[in-house]
Formats: sequence, structure tokens, C-alpha cells
Amino acid sequence: MSIEVDYRFPPNIDAERQANVIAIGQTAGTWNEWFSHRDASLKSHLAEVLKVETQEDCSIATVRFPEANVEGDIASLLTMIFGKYSMAGAAKVVAVRLPEGYGTRPKFGIEGIRARVAVPKRPLVMAIFKPALGLTAADHATILAEVADAGLDLIKDDEILGDLPEVPTLERLAACREVIERVRDSSGRNLLYAVNVTGAADRLHEKARQLVKAGANALLLNVLAYGFSVIEALARDPEINVPIFAHPALAGAMCASPDTGFAYSVILGTLMAHAGADAVLYPAHYGSLPFDATEERKIVENLRSRRVFPVPSAGIIPSIVPRVLEDFGSDIILNAGTGIMDAPHGPAAGVSAFFEALEEAGFRR
Repeated sequence: MSIEVDYRFPPNIDAERQANVIAIGQTAGTWNEWFSHRDASLKSHLAEVLKVETQEDCSIATVRFPEANVEGDIASLLTMIFGKYSMAGAAKVVAVRLPEGYGTRPKFGIEGIRARVAVPKRPLVMAIFKPALGLTAADHATILAEVADAGLDLIKDDEILGDLPEVPTLERLAACREVIERVRDSSGRNLLYAVNVTGAADRLHEKARQLVKAGANALLLNVLAYGFSVIEALARDPEINVPIFAHPALAGAMCASPDTGFAYSVILGTLMAHAGADAVLYPAHYGSLPFDATEERKIVENLRSRRVFPVPSAGIIPSIVPRVLEDFGSDIILNAGTGIMDAPHGPAAGVSAFFEALEEAGFRR
């Protein structure tokens, strides 16, 4: 089995030469006569340049790496395909093609999350607690009660809300659990609350287990801040038996440059899908952040290839629902922060506006 990576180089770069530098330097490296007796073994670890295509404004080089060089995880993969070379100058990883079994599969994904909320077909509607900071646990419960009674499917913490003294995560969860249980008992609906998992590396995993034991029915993780190894560990842990929502915070630092780093579709699509995420948030191209429509489509395709739920975010409002449905169909989670919480007639009206837009498109609540 092998791993193929596409690197994009600006027109002033000798792409053929640099691709060979990657193929050798990021694998076995060079050796002299002292190691001639190991030629066969060393050559088996070398990558191979498959092709170089010259385009009008760039060149794309495809390099094939032996899967035997890595450990089946994202960290060793990143180190191999771009680690040291990422500091060598202009080059951008624009595609990574992994074997089907590489990495970690989501425990839930599209079908599992749909089963949890008992919504088999229509797009799901998700809200974000706003304001992001400064609320008490009781405030969170009050907000949740309003949007839950309006029919909301999912809600999440803001990614910048940590385990703070004024609103400890367990206290926040306990207050919101009372609302979730009331809604379940009165209507049969199971609203998911993705609680933000934060903390030092030596405590974060145990904190995630503690949250699940305390009744958390979904988790949110800033994957790029804490590392792909963290989400892989959580996704593989049988005690973490709830969906994991991956937030894209820091993705711009890795992806926004036109000539360096990674394509968004690699980081938020391919790698998240092979790291065990059940749902991945990303900025929609018609939202409040600048984003490329082609990259968004690739993200969605890469996620769905592993049955991971795409979650378009950042500026999602009811009026763009028809465009989202036309572009991506119904296997989508509509994630709205201010689009719900800052609705003119209140958060409940904001939720209702999304359902009205879905009903106009033919989806029943």
C-alpha cells in the first residue's frame, strides 16, 4: 500500500528537482558505500516521483510514499510528507490520497449522529452559545431551554470557552443536562450538546472521559490546537462513546497562504476524516469568512467519503439555506451562531427561521 501526495510549486520553482528532494529527503535519505549491503532495505523506504504537471501559474508534483514508513496515524504522516521540507521554501500540499484503512474511522459519523437525534433525512440545525464568554452555567441553561423548545437538534460551546472558574465545564454541563433531559422526557427528542474539551495534555483525555460519565452526549475539540493525536486517542477510546465535533481553529495559519502550508481540503477534509472526527466544522464560502467554493466542495467530498458529517459555519443564516441545499444536499449540519442567537425576535425565532427555510425546501421537522 502507498500514500500519494500532490505538491503545488510556484512557476519560478524547479518542481521536478524539488519533488525528488522530497522523495529522498523525507524518506530514507541518501547513503554511501558503507551501507551498500543494505541497498534493498533502504530503497524500499524511498518515495517515488510519479509525475510533474506544469500549469499556467504553478506546477503540481505527485509523490508516492511507502505506507510502511509511517505508523498509521496523522502525526507520523505529517512528519513524513511535509515535516522538515515545510521550511524549505514555497510548496503547498494540495491533496493527500490515503489507503482506505489508514488512520481512525469515526465511531458515529453521519448515520450515527442522525440516529442519536432521530432525524433520518433532513439537514440538522445547530446553534452556538453566544456570548462566547461571560455567561454563567445558569445562563447557558436558559439559552438552551429557549432554543431547545423551538426544535433545535444540536448546540455547541464556542471554541474559545474553556474550563474557566466562573463557568466550570462540569457545572455548565450539569445545568444543560437538566434541559436536555426535560426535552427528552416531554417530547422524545434527544438534543446533542457538544461540550468543549480543553486542558493540559496529561489531563485532557481523562477530562473527556469524565465529561462523558457526567452525561455529555457530544464533545467539541479544537483539533489543530491540541493535535491530531488527541482526537485519534479520543476516537479510539471505547469509553468516549459520543460523537466528536472537530473545530477548525488555527486552520488559517496552516492553510491560508497561497504558496506554503496545506490546502484547507487536506487539513479539514482528508486528515480530519482519517483522524476519527464524526463531524467537522469549516467556514462556508457564502458566510462571514473569506473562503473558496472549490475548496469547500473538496472538504465536503473528502469528509463524506468517510461518512463524516460536514458542518458549514461562520455566517450561516436562514436565507442561504436554499444555496447550501443546492450545493451539498441534505447530509449537512447547518451551524449558526449569531444567525440564531442574534435573531431580531430572539434565539427561538432564529431556530424557527431555519426550520421554515427547510420546510420551504420540502423537509419536515
